Amino acid sequence: MGLFETLHILIIALYALGTLLFLTGSGTGNNRLRRVSVWFAAAGFALNTLDLAMVLLDDRAALSGSAFYFNIMAWCVLALYFFLWWRLRLEFLAITALPLALLLFVASLALGGIRVVMPPVLTSLFFVLHIGALVLTIGVLTMAFGAGVAFLYYNRKLKTKAGLSSMGRDVPSLDKFDTVNRWAVLFGFPLYTLGLFSTYIWYLIAPDRPFAWDAMKVVSLAVWFLYAFLFHQRTVLGWRGRKPAVLAIWVFAGMCISLLHHAVTFRAMP
Repeated sequence: MGLFETLHILIIALYALGTLLFLTGSGTGNNRLRRVSVWFAAAGFALNTLDLAMVLLDDRAALSGSAFYFNIMAWCVLALYFFLWWRLRLEFLAITALPLALLLFVASLALGGIRVVMPPVLTSLFFVLHIGALVLTIGVLTMAFGAGVAFLYYNRKLKTKAGLSSMGRDVPSLDKFDTVNRWAVLFGFPLYTLGLFSTYIWYLIAPDRPFAWDAMKVVSLAVWFLYAFLFHQRTVLGWRGRKPAVLAIWVFAGMCISLLHHAVTFRAMP
């Protein structure tokens, strides 16, 4: 077994253990298990960072492979989670960040044989504008999804005295979950706009690459309109609380559908 294979097994094991321990700790109310799960996730994140660096140092052509995109998505999801945990102490978001990071990393290994052929001069531009922006967007939306689910769950509990008494003292305020939603809208929508519309620019400058509508482009554009509506309602009309939380969940679901379709139909470009 080579170095890369061993490293991949360790990353999967650490992400899986972190996910399992956090879900178990959340289900049983064991805060110690949840803290340990974060350390496992941090170790997996460190190895994932090392893996990405080794891949780029070993073969710069990895930038044209779909495996690299899914790998860096997994990294980005956890990077954003750790940032929000550091700033807002929202440990609860691990309930979505850890499973998604695990799935994205495993998907990167499964898609390792698929490659994209494109003009070498434009590879970096395409990666930064399109892939880079969308990678950051899916990471931001993952945090918004977790915060939205948490907001709806705890908001419902607050409406009943029984739910309030069973919540305990370690639950963050709803304002913190709403803050995550606000950040996801303010930063995520411009990133998604850049990532989406750089695709159309790519079709204009790529030689012998005709533009054609397909299900992925339609879904991606529909997600953009929904995200734009959320951005307008949040920034112009000052929406807070339940409505933007629900909309953020729908935007995340649409993004996942688009991403899934992209993974299934991803083939080499002519």
